Amino acid sequence: MRIQGLGVIEDALLELHPGFTVVTGETGAGKTMVVTGLHLLSGGRAEASKVRNGMLKAYVEGRFALTGDDAASRIVTDAGADVDEDGSVIAVRSVAADGRSRAHLGGRSVPVGVLAELSEQVIAVHGQNDQLRLLRPAEQRAVIDRFAGDAVAEPLAAYREARAAWLDVLAELLERSTRSREMAQQADLLKHGLIEIDAVAPEPGEDVELTEQIKRLAAVDELRETATGAHAAVSGSQDGDPDAPGALGLVGEAVRRLASAEDSALRDLVPRLEEASVLLGDVGAELGGYVEGLDADPALLEKVLARQADLKRLTRKYAADVDGVLAWAEDARRRLESMDTSEEALSALATRRDELAERLVGHATEVSAARGKAAAELATAITKELSGLAMGQAELEITVEQRPAEHGDRQALAIDGHAVHAGPDGVDEVELLLRAHNGAPPLPVHKAASGGELSRVMLAIEVVLAHADTVQTLVFDEVDAGVGGRAAVEIGRRLARLARTHQVLVVTHLPQVAAFADQHLVVDKGTSGGVTRSGVKLLDQGDRVQELARMLAGMDGTETGRAHAEELLAAAEKDKTAAPAAKSGGAGKRKRAKKS
Repeated sequence: MRIQGLGVIEDALLELHPGFTVVTGETGAGKTMVVTGLHLLSGGRAEASKVRNGMLKAYVEGRFALTGDDAASRIVTDAGADVDEDGSVIAVRSVAADGRSRAHLGGRSVPVGVLAELSEQVIAVHGQNDQLRLLRPAEQRAVIDRFAGDAVAEPLAAYREARAAWLDVLAELLERSTRSREMAQQADLLKHGLIEIDAVAPEPGEDVELTEQIKRLAAVDELRETATGAHAAVSGSQDGDPDAPGALGLVGEAVRRLASAEDSALRDLVPRLEEASVLLGDVGAELGGYVEGLDADPALLEKVLARQADLKRLTRKYAADVDGVLAWAEDARRRLESMDTSEEALSALATRRDELAERLVGHATEVSAARGKAAAELATAITKELSGLAMGQAELEITVEQRPAEHGDRQALAIDGHAVHAGPDGVDEVELLLRAHNGAPPLPVHKAASGGELSRVMLAIEVVLAHADTVQTLVFDEVDAGVGGRAAVEIGRRLARLARTHQVLVVTHLPQVAAFADQHLVVDKGTSGGVTRSGVKLLDQGDRVQELARMLAGMDGTETGRAHAEELLAAAEKDKTAAPAAKSGGAGKRKRAKKS
C-alpha cells in the first residue's frame, strides 16, 4: 500500500507481510493514518481535513491479491477492471483538498461503492470505534449470526421470505377493512366501466381496421376506376383491342421474338421474361378479383360507421385507442380482485394471515434455537480466551431472548402465548453480559468491564470470530489500548496465532505485542524547514531492538533497555515456534470448514 499526502504522511510505501505485520511509532507520528488509508481504500468516507497541508490531493494505492473464482474476483470482473498477470488488482482512492473523491480499480474509474464491496470480501478493520459498535444490540445479534454460519443463515432466509408474505397479507387485510366504503365506490366505477366495454366487445386493433374499411367504402368509385385502369395496363383491355394489349401481352410478344432469334445472347433473356410474365399474370388476377369484389354498399358503410362510433365512445373515456381500452379493462379486473370487501374475502385473507403466521412462528423458533446454541458455544470460546488475557475469573454470557411486542405493534407475532415483535432479523434480542469475577452478577459488557478489560473482551471476541470470517486480511487499530504486562503478552500471542491463517496488520503502542510480529514497520516523524513529515520504514533486527527499547518507557538509549528488548523478542520467537496451531471451536469453525 502506498500513501501520499495523507495527514502528516507525505509519501510512504508499506510492503505488508503475509503473516503478522505491526506498525509502531511515537504518539502523533501518523500511525493512525495507515488505518485511515485502509478505510479510504475500503470505500470509507473521505474528509478534506485529512489532506496534508500544501497538497492538492491525497492518494492511497493498494494491491489486493485475488484467490480465483470467488466473490471478490466477481466484483472486480463486473467492474471491468484489469487484473495483473500475478492475479492481483490495484485499487486507488484520491481525495482532493476540496473534499471531492475519486476511486479506481484495475485502471478503471469506479464508484466508491465498488471499493466498499471489494473490501468487505478481503479485509476487516477492527478499531476502537468498532468496539463501540459491537456494544449495540443489533451488532451483538450479528456477531451470533456470523459465528453460527449456515445454522442461522438458512432458517433466517426462510423466515424473511415468510415474513414478507405475512406483512403483505396484513397490509391488504388492514386496507380492505379500513377503506371498505372508499374501495366499494371505486369498485362500482370499475364494474360500470367493464360492463360498458364488455357490451361493445372491442377486438385488438379493430379501430384501425375500421378506419381502413370506411375509407374503401366511402371511395368505392375512385378505387374501382384505379383498379380497373391498373388491370387493363397489366392484362390488356377487356374488349380485346389489339392496340391495347397490356403489359402481359407485350411481354408475351417479346418472348416470342427472342425465342426465335438466332443469337443465343437474346435467347438467354427468354427465361427471365417468362418469370416476369408469370408475376404479371398473378397481379392481373388479383386486380381482377379486387374489381369484382368492390361493390358500393351504403348499408355496410352505415353499419361500419356505427361500430366506429361505439368504439370512439370507449376511447374518449378510457384510453387513446382500442388496445388501450382493453389494457384498462384487464387492469380493472385485477384491481377488482383486490377490492373485494365481502365477508368471504376478508375471511379468506384472515385464514391466509393465520397460515403464514404459523409458518413464521416455526421459522422464528428455529432461528432462536440456532442462535441459542451458537450463543452458548461462542460464550464458552470467548471465556476461554479471556482466561488467557489475564481475566481468569471473568465469564462471558450471551443471552438470546424474544423481544416483547409493544402495545399497538402491527408486527406482533404470538409465540407460546406471548406477543413478540417479528422484526426483519427475527424475534430475538441478543445481549453480551460479563461476570467480572466469581460471585459478581452478570452485567452488560460496557458496565462490567473497565477500559482495559473492555479492550480485552473485544479482542477475545474478534479472535474467536476471526475463525468464522471469510476475509483473509485483519487489521487491528490499537485494540490493546488500556492493557499491559501479562495481558499484553497474551494479546501478542493471540494475534500471532491469528496470523497463521490470516494476514494480520496491527497498529500498537505495546512492545509486548510488537515483539510477536513477523514484520515490523515504524512511522517516524521528522521536521525539515519547519515542515513536519512522516514516513514508514521496515525495521531489521537491530532496528527492531532499538524500537522496542524506545517503547519500553523510552529506554532506547540504555543497555538495560536494549537487553530487555532483545529478551522480549527472543521470548516471543520461542513462543511462536513452540506454540501449536490455533484451534477454534463452535459453529464458526464448522462454517469455515464447510466453505473450504
